[in-house]
Amino acid sequence: MTPHPKIDAIVETYLSLADAEAPGLVEGLYLEGSAALGDYRPGTSDVDFVAVTARPPAAGVLERIHTKLGAHPFEGVYLTWDDLGRDPAELGERPHARAGRLNRHGAVNPVTWHTLARHGLTCRGPKPEELEIWNDPSVLAAWTDRNLDGYWRRLVTRASNLASPWGLTCLGGYGAVWVVTGVARLHYTLATGEITSKTGAGRHALVTFPERWHRVVNEALRLREEDAALPTLASAVSGLGDHFGTPRRSLYGSPFERKRDVLDFADQAITAGHALHG
Repeated sequence: MTPHPKIDAIVETYLSLADAEAPGLVEGLYLEGSAALGDYRPGTSDVDFVAVTARPPAAGVLERIHTKLGAHPFEGVYLTWDDLGRDPAELGERPHARAGRLNRHGAVNPVTWHTLARHGLTCRGPKPEELEIWNDPSVLAAWTDRNLDGYWRRLVTRASNLASPWGLTCLGGYGAVWVVTGVARLHYTLATGEITSKTGAGRHALVTFPERWHRVVNEALRLREEDAALPTLASAVSGLGDHFGTPRRSLYGSPFERKRDVLDFADQAITAGHALHG
């Protein structure tokens, strides 16, 4: 049993399609991400999975499975049992699936291994604690520190340009949640060596960062709880009512004011994260 009926339905559909297309192929199926971390939101969360096979699947099999599955919010990676015991940096690329499409050349990272080992939710196969799953805290910390600049600093730079896609996205609720909780999650990992959810990251930020940043963090937590902030134009437009409607739900008078705090907080959290890693 998974944390939500919507997850149950997606997992059941996926396993039925996989078993019909290639009987015996998927020997293990585990959930990570928000479903495993107790922060699943049915309106905005993906269902993040790790599927385990005895050997790399034959060409075309995974493509057919995910084409039939369609655009369900089912996102994850295909690994072998042997992969689970190895440093992901040694593996190169592995097949990744998202919204009905398969990318056979997706990158893997230590967050997946760490989350699976500590929090993985079993849908099929042995429980994570019964497996030998690779885990190296120093590698996780080094990867997290690099990701602060390799992904997040670049995103903040792009978002500072209003005419860019991320510049527009960060005017909406989705961008606020993604950026504020995203950088806070990495700060949490560097501070504790553990993985947390978006909501957990926001709570961490409230007790870690100065009061100056509490408004933007609470705004991100509000949006996360309301479970309506999506990366779509319709979601962004409807979210304008949070600022100007009656009653006003947003903690900010305008999306421009909020965006400024989102990006400034991200800059501070990135700098603080680097200081933790030293």
